[in-house]
Amino acid sequence: MHRRSLIASAMAAALPLRHASAAGWQAQFPELVFSVVPAENASGVMDRYAPFVAYLSRELGTKVVLRIANDYAAVIEGQRAGHVQIASYGPAAFARARLTGVQTDAVLIRVNADGTTGYFSVFYVLASSPYKDVNDVRGRNIGFVDPNSTSGNQMPRFWLNKRGITPENFFGKVVYTGSHENAVIALAQGQVDICANSWTSAEDSTLVRMLTKNMLRFPNGTPMKYGDFRIIATSDLIINGPVALLSSLPAELKASVKAAFLDAPVKDKAAYDRLSDGKKEPWIDTNNAAYDETVALIRFVDSLRKA
Repeated sequence: MHRRSLIASAMAAALPLRHASAAGWQAQFPELVFSVVPAENASGVMDRYAPFVAYLSRELGTKVVLRIANDYAAVIEGQRAGHVQIASYGPAAFARARLTGVQTDAVLIRVNADGTTGYFSVFYVLASSPYKDVNDVRGRNIGFVDPNSTSGNQMPRFWLNKRGITPENFFGKVVYTGSHENAVIALAQGQVDICANSWTSAEDSTLVRMLTKNMLRFPNGTPMKYGDFRIIATSDLIINGPVALLSSLPAELKASVKAAFLDAPVKDKAAYDRLSDGKKEPWIDTNNAAYDETVALIRFVDSLRKA
């Protein structure tokens, strides 16, 4: 199936090279592409990431370009083709990249405010609905996020399968909304009756960020609040997604990128805090082995599709 290309880019102005040697990795990479998948609308991602990308450009001494991908597959294919050097993956998308031969390595993982390094997949319904359990939503419409989304598709399907539920047979209609925000909006607007989404805590989730920005309203225009939504199922803990670098990059480049991410809370705290509204702790080192269980999950989901 044809995949849409990466769509939006924001370029931070290149500053003079911090390294005196013209023979350094900057000469080989006058530009680095950093690709992310939007959990919110593209303009929101741009506002959130632009200061951090500007910081990376200054710190690395070479221009860093932010590319906002249409979907997870676009990030995977961008790295496969060698066009994306730095990628922010969801765990399932990173596992998919590795399983399909993309030469990329997990190097950093974000830590939550409570010190954990994971999150959950949840099923939301409207609090005004009669649904208290997934079985109550049989024959109704469900909103998933993206085929390669961990919390928005892979883990929910895994959770449902363990309970003998195949979404295409159980629900009236299965809809892929394209983003975590769109899934919540579809629920709020009555386009679906249940939706899958990511959830870290009562203070840290896509839903909370959308409510903070006054993005959610009932069809009659009345603003919505947290209590207008109800979680009826929660998955096991999912490891946070990694920052991944192409395996073929020079060692000095990889070390510089890692150092820039790790130093961000001190060297540009405002840009760092903007990424998560101050609700995350700094990154820590990780590696590919940390995602072995996610790879096993993806293999399981693939087996369901083949069946």
